[in-house]
Amino acid sequence: MLCYDVWIEEALRRVIERALTLAAEHGLPGDHHFYITFKTGDDGVEVPPYLRAEHPDEMTIVLQHQFENLIVDADGFAVSLRFKGKPEKMVIPYAAITSFADPSVNFGLQLKTVSMDDEDLPVLGGDSDEDYYEAIEKLAVTEDNDDSADHDQPKTGEVIALDAFRNKRS
Repeated sequence: MLCYDVWIEEALRRVIERALTLAAEHGLPGDHHFYITFKTGDDGVEVPPYLRAEHPDEMTIVLQHQFENLIVDADGFAVSLRFKGKPEKMVIPYAAITSFADPSVNFGLQLKTVSMDDEDLPVLGGDSDEDYYEAIEKLAVTEDNDDSADHDQPKTGEVIALDAFRNKRS
């Protein structure tokens, strides 16, 4: 299966990893700052219990002036931020991130929470190719977030324009 949507999500998460790695190694240059929204209940997310109670679904953090101990690895990052005047360590896997933005350069990403490790993804070489493609069809229908009435319409490809994110210099 050619999982383009999953591959794109993985590539976008690597963009986040690279931005965070640069910030961890060199600090944030100029006016750069990050807004990172993540699912607080996802596997691997570590936040203080009172913050999880206040934000049971999603939470947005800002990395700008007052963050410490930013540690980045291939799976996610850890950072200490101040809440109510007290430093709190947070661990956030990339898979839990739903959006990432750097408003200083008008850059933003919206992400799904799908990965190649997803247990629901069918595996080639199962009982038959027909079973495999039926599983793909079923997965595509169950992951469709569109609540419109045109569910019976055939799906068409989507083109993602990156021009809006490019720096337009004369």
